[in-house]
Amino acid sequence: MVRVWYHEHEEKPMPSVGGASRTNQKIRTRTAIVDACRDLIRTGRDVSIPEVARLALVSEATVYRYFPDLVSLVNEAIVGLWPSPAEALEPVARSTDPVERIAFASEVFLRRVFAYQGAVRAMIAATITRPGGPATRPGFRFAWIDEALTPAQATRAPEAAETFARLKRDLSVVVSAEALFTLTDLCGLSPDEAIMSAARLAATITAAALCAGAPQLTTDVSDGQRRVS
Repeated sequence: MVRVWYHEHEEKPMPSVGGASRTNQKIRTRTAIVDACRDLIRTGRDVSIPEVARLALVSEATVYRYFPDLVSLVNEAIVGLWPSPAEALEPVARSTDPVERIAFASEVFLRRVFAYQGAVRAMIAATITRPGGPATRPGFRFAWIDEALTPAQATRAPEAAETFARLKRDLSVVVSAEALFTLTDLCGLSPDEAIMSAARLAATITAAALCAGAPQLTTDVSDGQRRVS
């Protein structure tokens, strides 16, 4: 009996120890992959699975065992790289002017987009070629726009909710990586010129939408025509 007990006592923990060791190794491997991707994002260079694998000292197959695609990997790696909207808008925290706040938010947001453009371009490319896939882009712009407009929206009547909803949709087109890359890649603007151009447009849209008597583009339901009223 003693011999049997000794055998069971010594042998049973072994799979557990081995399992823990394998689990720890998996954690270390996953962490190395995410850290390598995060370091690559910070450089602004192109982000790809092969390059991440090279930096993490693992094979591409290993990366794919942990992440099904580049979007999933980048989504995990960017955690902590972007400030929260409140942190980003701290310099204008005391301002209630929506135009000032959206202009500031636009510039700070687009400068971060440009700094991480390698990852951002990779995300855009991946989500365009795989629309509706399981992994999507994080959409940081929406939270930043919300934060910029919150003080102004808080002082408006509930009837203005649709105005703000429409404004936020319009701003999401301007305060975006797509707009920035259109200005740099197709219009030939420098990054600074492109960022300031987009920020000015965002401010103009905001002023027009929230200024009393500003023209509004509407649809006449009777004939489906778009008109300024």
